[in-house]
Amino acid sequence: MYQRRYDLLSSKFREFFLPTLMTSMAGNICLFVDSIIVSFLIGAVNLSAIQVASPLITFVNLIYWMVGLGGSVLCSIAKSEFDEDKSNSIFSVSIMSLIVLGVIVLILGLLTKGTLIPMLTTSKQIIPLVDGYFTVLLFGMPFLCYLMSLSYFVRADGLPNLAFRSILLSNIVNIIMDFVYIKFFGFGIGGAALATTTGYAVGSIYVSTYFFRSERTLKFYKISKIKLHNALNYFKNIAVSGFSSASTQLFFTVQLIIYNAVIGVVLGKYGLTAYSVCRSCSFIIYIFLIGASQTMSPIVSVYYQEEDYSGVDYVVKKALKIALGSSIALILVFTLVPQTVLTLYSVNDPNIIPVVVNALRIFMISFVGVAVTFLFTFYTQAIKRNSLSLSTSIIEGFVAPIALLFILNAIIGSNGIWLSFVGAEVITIIYIFISTRYISKKTNGEYGGFFINKKIPTGDVLDLTVDCNLKETVGVAQHVEKYLKDLGTDDRKSMIVSLSIEEMLVNIINTNEDLDSIDVLVKIQEEHILVSIKDQGVEFNPVIENENLEFDNISVLNKIADKIDYARVLGFNSTVITIKNS
Repeated sequence: MYQRRYDLLSSKFREFFLPTLMTSMAGNICLFVDSIIVSFLIGAVNLSAIQVASPLITFVNLIYWMVGLGGSVLCSIAKSEFDEDKSNSIFSVSIMSLIVLGVIVLILGLLTKGTLIPMLTTSKQIIPLVDGYFTVLLFGMPFLCYLMSLSYFVRADGLPNLAFRSILLSNIVNIIMDFVYIKFFGFGIGGAALATTTGYAVGSIYVSTYFFRSERTLKFYKISKIKLHNALNYFKNIAVSGFSSASTQLFFTVQLIIYNAVIGVVLGKYGLTAYSVCRSCSFIIYIFLIGASQTMSPIVSVYYQEEDYSGVDYVVKKALKIALGSSIALILVFTLVPQTVLTLYSVNDPNIIPVVVNALRIFMISFVGVAVTFLFTFYTQAIKRNSLSLSTSIIEGFVAPIALLFILNAIIGSNGIWLSFVGAEVITIIYIFISTRYISKKTNGEYGGFFINKKIPTGDVLDLTVDCNLKETVGVAQHVEKYLKDLGTDDRKSMIVSLSIEEMLVNIINTNEDLDSIDVLVKIQEEHILVSIKDQGVEFNPVIENENLEFDNISVLNKIADKIDYARVLGFNSTVITIKNS
């Protein structure tokens, strides 16, 4: 009767997914549109200069993904463990670290660009263009680090729309300033970089309004409040947590450098233009992959920590459907109507067109594999299987594509360059399958499936969804009491657990006018019976906020429960009631 319907999780996924998708769309569509604008205003050849300079962006992506995403996941886990001080410390160390790292990138980039740029391309013709773009773009890197890292925490703190609006504003400013700087001021390709920097700066200012919002739950500690050795330890844990998924950007950076060099030698500037178009089109698929993965990641990390494995399964399947569906749809669009892409990028040179069309049709096939491997990398990071996440990234982003690049190019020529992307995904999926089968066998089936989720024996967990009316609370309380008695729990303990659930549910319903359902998870353990209750109602701490009341429902709950923990996590009220078995 009260079987879990996943209404709450589905609602939370939608709440997070749309702004996260819009955030990803704002960033990636901007890169897509930016490329089109540059092509239109100053010619498609300038795309090759942007492509050569793109390792700077992917390297900075590595930094803010590692610290921002890694920190926000650990921050959510600390909240689910009811450790507010640790959560605030992780948040503070992450933001301070990103600001410092962004400034370091700027300084080192300016000092080493004379050596770095010739290493990025073998074509002397485009070095001046790369220098003009690269130098100006460096000044936007501190803003990019701050904007994106804070956005991760803002999203995890239940304010995903603020993160979306900040990045959307950043990219609207970018696109407008492209025309201002290039068309009206005649800054050329340097104007495109200046427009991007301006957008990052404006977005950074807007996202900082988070610190003035009353509904935020994260507090920013001054550096003096966190001991140095604690700060260093937090940073280490943040980096370890985030590096596995962020490493995709590191390997992508190295991959870009090697592919740029090989394509430049084998196919020349036409090949580089084709590669630029393929990579620019891939921004579209990454809108959906990043949206699905970064929506899934904080939810999975919290639910996995709370041992709600059926909830984890539900979220992963939802994210996988989005990733696969979007990749297949885009493959069909880009391969069946490549003329649309050619028109968008102003590719009209008859010498370039066949090279671009051929590359595009082969390259796009890899998107199905990318959807699976990208999601798997984020998932394994969220459940703290960092070594598996990292090894998957290494194979997919570096070992397989680079090896296949040289092997296939030597065997079948230039088509081998584009086929290497497809082959890399096939090899990575085979590796994941072998690895997860090994883990399942090693744990005697305790962990299983492609996403190696933990399997809970039937009877150890009672998973329920309750409609928000007082009649339902009485019914579910009686259902739990009968269930526990049937398992052999003594009558008194069964009654206490049942009464605890009823008192908590009645309070939630009385406190909220517009609430559809509440999730209740009862876990029977050797020493304790744990009752986990989640709702999306107004923030309410059942311990602190009612400690002076004597006769309300929560007072009764506090007297009969051995322990009550509360946290506001992902916009949920998460309450865990502990009843000892002894």
